[in-house]
Amino acid sequence: MPVIGVLTLEIRLDTAHSLKDKRHVIQGLKERLRHKFNVAVAEIDCQDLWQRGVVAAVTVSGDHVYAAGVLQSVEKEAATLLGAQLVGATVEWLE
Repeated sequence: MPVIGVLTLEIRLDTAHSLKDKRHVIQGLKERLRHKFNVAVAEIDCQDLWQRGVVAAVTVSGDHVYAAGVLQSVEKEAATLLGAQLVGATVEWLE
């Protein structure tokens, strides 16, 4: 039975002064996570707010342990890239 894991990242961009500034950071994060971990990534909330973003990364696997490892790696990479801008991360499972 496949397992679907969803990692939601809450981002605060205090230095963003426009949507263009925000989109630059969000787009870079999405591309990096997609290419490095082969996960689906999308901005899912706060699209019209300059200094806040919510991004979700999704993985599908037949092995729960493997999927959990992928999402942990994605969260660690996001924390490395964003530093203090990453203010929250949650994982949900659909089994």
